[in-house]
Amino acid sequence: MSVFGTMESEVRSYSRAWPTVFTTGRGAVLRDESGGSFIDFFAGAGALNYGHNPPELKAALLEYLSGDGVTHGLDMHTAAKRVFLERLRDLVLAPRGLDYRVQFPGPGGTNAVEAALKLARKVTGRHTVAYFQRGFHGMTLGALAVTANPMKRAGAGVPLPYTVPLPFDDLADDDEQAVARLIRSLDGVTEDGLPAAVVVETVQGEGGVNPARPAWLRALASWTREHGTLLVVDDIQMGCGRTGPFFSFEPAGIVPDIVCLSKSISGYGMPMALTLMRPEYDVWKPGEHNGTFRGYNPAFVTAARALELFWSDGALEARTTALGERVGRALADTARRYGLPAPRGRGLAWGLPFRRPGAAREVCDAAYRGGLLLETAGPHDEVAKVLPPLTVADEQLELGLGILDESVASTVGRRTLAA
Repeated sequence: MSVFGTMESEVRSYSRAWPTVFTTGRGAVLRDESGGSFIDFFAGAGALNYGHNPPELKAALLEYLSGDGVTHGLDMHTAAKRVFLERLRDLVLAPRGLDYRVQFPGPGGTNAVEAALKLARKVTGRHTVAYFQRGFHGMTLGALAVTANPMKRAGAGVPLPYTVPLPFDDLADDDEQAVARLIRSLDGVTEDGLPAAVVVETVQGEGGVNPARPAWLRALASWTREHGTLLVVDDIQMGCGRTGPFFSFEPAGIVPDIVCLSKSISGYGMPMALTLMRPEYDVWKPGEHNGTFRGYNPAFVTAARALELFWSDGALEARTTALGERVGRALADTARRYGLPAPRGRGLAWGLPFRRPGAAREVCDAAYRGGLLLETAGPHDEVAKVLPPLTVADEQLELGLGILDESVASTVGRRTLAA
């Protein structure tokens, strides 16, 4: 057995789906030590929106490191942090009319969610947090308590109290039905007291790529505002342009009380997370929530450069939207030809669902053999998830979609209806 099998924990998962040793990555392509290449429609589970080793970001990082720039800074003031905060303010928040304080809660998305939950409870004095079925928010105990997946919840080994699940937007309903169902479920929660917060992904990623309609999100925002409940949007996977605009909630015209960002905020796949809060909710006492790696300065450098490169104008958003429409059409064509349910998604986050248990896994395995990296998603791994870098070249996107179609043909094929 290799050192991975003899030394690494059994908890590993992606290495089981893709049993090779990767060595280099550039753009939307990964290569392994055998010389094989793979088009990457996984993108670090959304942490690589700008692809592997984007050259302009790499140049900024190497320059910073070669100049002995501060690497570890906790929450001390550093020049790298200042530049990042200025870019975030000037290129992202101010143009959108958003006024948020910025907290650096730790290196990962789950840290951002933990800070949001603690802050909401501190602000409101309430205990319960509502979340949505099929939602995913992290693996530390607080974030896990608002994560729906039963298998992952069971891994906690202890009860996960003070949270309550709600049904997510069902696109089979019309707008009126969807809003009515949401309000009924929210009102039901109040029977045991008003919640401190409601946490939501506007497009559920791990839950199967389920987009919520704007009317549903507006109704949710209105209800939380009316009841003094904080609205927390988890934009960890779907933010930083994944659905088109920088924030996934922009098309709905809502302004969350708290926003959680991680994954692609560093621009380079390095650990970094943010918890954004309305200024009136910044009630932390100094040191009340902290962490050793909340100030990783190399990530500030690449994050600032990514904002300069990709968010100084609307070019990336427009291209992501256009490419997303192309992906949607291609997946819809595949679904029609092989009798699959309609694909769903937004921007460059798409899911192709299957009816037959195990079919999505078979398709992703076949895609790997054909040189394409895809992961499954959904409560039962029933969805093939398409998550290419936003900077993917046109020809790589078309090649990857072709491999996916061939993989569906070779597994589901004309057994049809995948039933």
